[in-house]
Amino acid sequence: METEKYYQKSVSYLKILCEDINERSVGSVGNRQATDFFENEMASFGWNNETSELNVIDWDDGGATLQAADIHFKVLVSPYSPGCNVREELTGVSDMEELEREDISGKIVLLYGGIAKEQLMPKNFVFYNPEEHQRIIALLEEKKPTAIISATGRNAALAGGVYPFPLIEDGDFDIPSVYMTEEECRRLLPYIGNSVTLQSHSRRIPAKANNVIARKGKNAAERIVITAHIDAKKGTPGAIDNATGVMVLLLVAEMLEDYDGDRMLEIVALNGEDYYAVPGQMDYIYKNKNKFDEILLNINIDGAGYKEGKSTFSFFGLPEEIKEKVNGLLAEYDGITEGVQWAQGDHSIFVQQGRPAIAVSSKWFIDHMDSQDITHTPKDNAGIVDCRKVVEIAEALNWLIRK
Repeated sequence: METEKYYQKSVSYLKILCEDINERSVGSVGNRQATDFFENEMASFGWNNETSELNVIDWDDGGATLQAADIHFKVLVSPYSPGCNVREELTGVSDMEELEREDISGKIVLLYGGIAKEQLMPKNFVFYNPEEHQRIIALLEEKKPTAIISATGRNAALAGGVYPFPLIEDGDFDIPSVYMTEEECRRLLPYIGNSVTLQSHSRRIPAKANNVIARKGKNAAERIVITAHIDAKKGTPGAIDNATGVMVLLLVAEMLEDYDGDRMLEIVALNGEDYYAVPGQMDYIYKNKNKFDEILLNINIDGAGYKEGKSTFSFFGLPEEIKEKVNGLLAEYDGITEGVQWAQGDHSIFVQQGRPAIAVSSKWFIDHMDSQDITHTPKDNAGIVDCRKVVEIAEALNWLIRK
């Protein structure tokens, strides 16, 4: 009966987070509705809440147009880019050597080929930022083109399932930017050297967002921290990425409503994993400076509850005593299996700080991380979720925490 109750709760949560709330992108009205809902639910289960206000920017797409001679080309606005209305010579750059060599100052530059093969990390992103990405951004800022057009393909590992993907997604980068498909690029290449007109109506909007941290227990020196990011990309319901993670947090919180142990439990709805500046994650790191050694274990949920396959628990640096308990969990719950290690989630915050972590996800998603076309798209909707898998994960975590 308890399982059925939690199943009905999870169905309700999924509807609220993915349908009743229009979107959960950082800075949006829906994002604030989601964090308010989470905070109220946690309070109803007797948890003590702390919120951290974050200064962020929302973004209004507005659309964009590109014209060469009498020919129109389909372009998309790069997320968080400033807008523009310019007519300049079009020049093309396909690799790093060309970018270093070419004079692109005051021109509209088309980035295509090898230089546009994968999404560039935001300039101030601290967790993963290859030197090549940093060099490309630095050269563009140094050479000051009037605007950037990028031609991209697919890059599921960094950009999810969107096609084409935005090469630049960075509110700290101030050169106007749009992007197009590789097919559209082939139509545009003959116009290199000619003047083209680019109009983008993109607009940045100052906004607020919140982290929500809920606690039970007294001894902060041995914390178990359970995390999931509550935000989603614009244009997606964000069901697997990551409404299901938030649902697990809420279900676990209710299952642990009677918890009265000494060890502190911390349930954290982080705001910003799918946002260029990861503000919630940075705020959490700042507030836990010199305190990460107090964390006994992090459990992060992201990509859980997919309708196909088993759920996965991936392990990072678990001490033997915790690994022994987790092995017991795997024997207890048929729908959960050990997963391979993967880095694209908030558990990496804790791993980089030397803390043990468990990353909870779906085996299908982990196996298809480099090829799936679902995350960050409208396909990531309630129809791909199996709420019974969500409940099983919550029950397993309740079992593990009580052990």
